[in-house]
This record gives sequence, C-alpha cells and structure tokens, in this order.
Amino acid sequence: MEQTFMKERPVLPLLLSMSLPMVLSMMVNALYNIVDSYFVAQISESAMTALSLVYPVQNFINAAAIGFGVGINAVIAFYLGAGRQRTASLAASLGLLLSVLHGVLLSIVSIFIIPHFLNLFTSDQEVIASGVQYARITFGFAAVIAAELCFEKLFQAVGKMTVSMLAMLIGCIANILLDPLLIFGIGPFPALGISGAALATVIGQVLTLMIYLIIYFTRPLPVKISFRNLQFPRELIGKLYSIGIPAVLNLALPSLLVSALNAILAAFSQDAVLVLGVYYKLQNFLYLPANGIIQGMRPLIGYNYGAGEHRRVQKLYTLTLTLCASIMVLGTICCLAVPETLIGLFTTNEQTVETGAAALRIISAGFIVSSVSVTSAGALEGLGMGAPSLLISLLRYIVIIIPAALLLSRFLGVNGVWHAFWIAELITSAVAWVIYKKASRRSVSRKGQPG
Repeated sequence: MEQTFMKERPVLPLLLSMSLPMVLSMMVNALYNIVDSYFVAQISESAMTALSLVYPVQNFINAAAIGFGVGINAVIAFYLGAGRQRTASLAASLGLLLSVLHGVLLSIVSIFIIPHFLNLFTSDQEVIASGVQYARITFGFAAVIAAELCFEKLFQAVGKMTVSMLAMLIGCIANILLDPLLIFGIGPFPALGISGAALATVIGQVLTLMIYLIIYFTRPLPVKISFRNLQFPRELIGKLYSIGIPAVLNLALPSLLVSALNAILAAFSQDAVLVLGVYYKLQNFLYLPANGIIQGMRPLIGYNYGAGEHRRVQKLYTLTLTLCASIMVLGTICCLAVPETLIGLFTTNEQTVETGAAALRIISAGFIVSSVSVTSAGALEGLGMGAPSLLISLLRYIVIIIPAALLLSRFLGVNGVWHAFWIAELITSAVAWVIYKKASRRSVSRKGQPG
C-alpha cells in the first residue's frame, strides 16, 4: 500500500486531512475530561480535589504510553518514507511488545505509591480515600492504555487518521454516557461514586483498543505486527527509545509541574489546589485540539524528512504554527470573557470561583505565544530530534515556571503562581524558535537518520 501521497499532495489540504480527524477526536476527548470532572464535582468538592491530586500520576502513565508511541510513530513514518517497509513493520512489532511491558510495570508501581503520594499534599482522609479508589481502578488498566496508544500511533504513522478518530470517539462517547450512570446509579446501575467515574474511564479505553484491533485485522495496512521470529536489533530499539524517552519526559513534565505547584498552592488554601486542577481540565479543551494538529503534522514531517523533502517539512511547520495560534486566540478570548462561567462548571463555592476567574485571566496571557513552543517541540519529534524537543519542555515546565512561581508567590500570593505561567510561555517560545531554526538547518545537511 503506497504512502507517497504524504509527499505528493498539496501541503495545506494534506495537513488538514491528517489533522482534522485528530482535532475532532481531541476535542471530544477534552469534552470527556470536562464532563468527567463535572460529574465528579457533583459528588463533593473533596472528590474533585482528589481527582486533581491524582492527575499528576495519571498524566505520567499516559505520558509514558503516548511518549513512547511518539517514538514508534516517528520511526515507522521515517522508514516508510525511506522505502524500508520491513523495518517499519519490525519497529511496530517491537513497539507494541515494549509498550505493553511498560504498561504492566507502571500499573504495579503506581498502584503501590498512590496512597503515599496523596499523603504528601493533604491530610484529609476523605480526599485520600477517594483518590485511592479512583487510582486503583484506572491505574490497573495501564497496559490497556499502552496498547491502545501504540495502535493509535501506528495508524497515524501510515496516514489512517480517520481510524484514530473513530476509535477515540467511540471510547470517549462511551465514557461520557457511562459517567452519570455509574457515578449516580441511574436505572439498573449501582451508585458507585468516584469509582464509577474510574470504571467509565477504563471501559472507554477498552472499547477504543477493541476498535483498533478489529480494524487492524480486517483492513490491510502497509505495516504488519508479528511476534513470530521477532528480532531485537539494538539500533532499532535505540531509535525507538532515543525519540520515545524525550517524548515521555516532555509529556510527563506537566505531572512534575502540577505536583510542585500543588505544594506551593497548598500553603495558601485547598481552594487554590482545586483551581489548578480545574484549570488543567479546561486547558485540555484548548491544547488537545492543538495537539490534534501536531499529531497530524508529526508523521507528515517524519515521512517527508525520510524522503528528503525538506521544503515541505518547513511548509508543514509554518502551517501548523498558524493553525495552533488560531486555536489559542479563541481560547484567550473565552478565558477573558467568561472565566467565572468556566470555573463555575466545577464548583459553587464563591471564593473558589473568584480565585479561579482571576487565575484564568492571568494565565491566558501566555496562550497565543505558547503555540510557538508547542509546534516546535512537535516538529522536532517528527524529525527524530528528541533532545531539542525535551529541552523546550524542560524550559516550559520546570526551569522557568517553578522558580518563578516560588519567587512571585512570596510577593503576590496565589496570583504570583498564575503570573509564572505566562512568563514561562513567553521566554520558552523565544528560545524554542531559535532551537527549531538551528535544528531544522542541521536536518537539511544530514542524511536523514532519526534520533
């Protein structure tokens, strides 16, 4: 099955055809996150706080699966572009096996540490109990998440974005429908509270994986997964990890950031911790569509880089940056116009709504400029340059924002933490622009080895 359309079709229609299915599915995924949090908030404010505190560990598990999937995606796309289909298939087979092993390990470790992790941030036993209930169910399916996301990246690497959209939509819609049924016990379902939210999540993930498996076994793909006589060449495994590990760290850094900011905010009030958790739920609705565009761009850049089409790589970067910036403009307008309404979806506490509205107004100052760092990091991953992408994320999530939050909170209180967001975005985007320009120039002079 030929994939040459990736280097032959006009760039704008090609990028839109690859991205729009992912944008739609990402928006539904973001809607699921908001709906899930909305229903959990109806249980109690303690349940919502528990969900906020569990988020960093949950995000790390997802980051490990998605990040390694980025490595699988980039390597498959590169070898398809270079005309080495058998190597691409071997990469897919190794990627799936390693992904499942990662998932099993993460499941065991995360279930063990979650009670100790929650105790670091709260002494409220109700919050801790709710968090442990939710985490043990969702973390128990880490291997399913890993396999599901491996197939997602495989289908994306061969240009089958509509399959990824279909699978994700079915999983997310099932989750949205099951949330109120399992949380509140509607009809024949028992009222399971926060455990119901966790069950709805894992059922949605299992359905998504089932859709991928059904389509994989019924529709031909240019990449075949086979464990018969599976080989383990060091060079190929090295390439998977050289791109995957920086991508994992890129995606896991928000977990470290949220944990650090929770520790800072807990010194002020539990309301502030709740606001941060709510912000990240709302942020998903903004950044996930942008991430959908990045996902459409990444295999195109990898394929065209492998095929030596460097001018198309630059066009793809420019168009992606423009589309992401447009999404950020809309997000900024919403956060400035109706911040109280957005926060009010998750709490009726007037003090929390006031604190949250102020946070959204301040943080949104960095949305538009952040499109530069987000696009640059994704493009570098598509080029197989994991280290420069990781550097951008380190600046964005650790090096600048945490020291800034610590320092500014001493002078401005809680608002100092919110100001640290836009300051970090501004500085990181300036650096990201320089890093990408230097890296893209180097890529033209190289012979096209990913990693």
